[in-house]
Amino acid sequence: VQLVESGGGLVQAGGSLRLSCAASGSILSINNMGWYRQAPGKQRELVATIVSGGSTNYADSVKGRFTISRDNAKNTVLMQMNSLKAEDTAVYYCKAEGVRESGKFYRLDYWGRGTQVTVSS
Repeated sequence: VQLVESGGGLVQAGGSLRLSCAASGSILSINNMGWYRQAPGKQRELVATIVSGGSTNYADSVKGRFTISRDNAKNTVLMQMNSLKAEDTAVYYCKAEGVRESGKFYRLDYWGRGTQVTVSS
């Protein structure tokens, strides 16, 4: 299973970006998909997650500004980021949790390689 993120870049404070993550492989189902971020010198932190049924969870710092969504049929997760702030600058990682693959009887978690988001103030 591979997760490939796209959509990062450089934006001015107050601007918007849309991140996309596509999971590929012999995937039967994915329990949760989400976005995490890691700023220089800091630990990786949860930004937003979404379960297969559509329920979402957001970090307090992004509530009202970020919106996560997913397409179960395409194994993709999107995150619309609005009103970006300098403190949103980080590498953003996609995570797929509880991935059920063809021919396997257990579930695994996978991470993408990350995409850089830089917000200039």
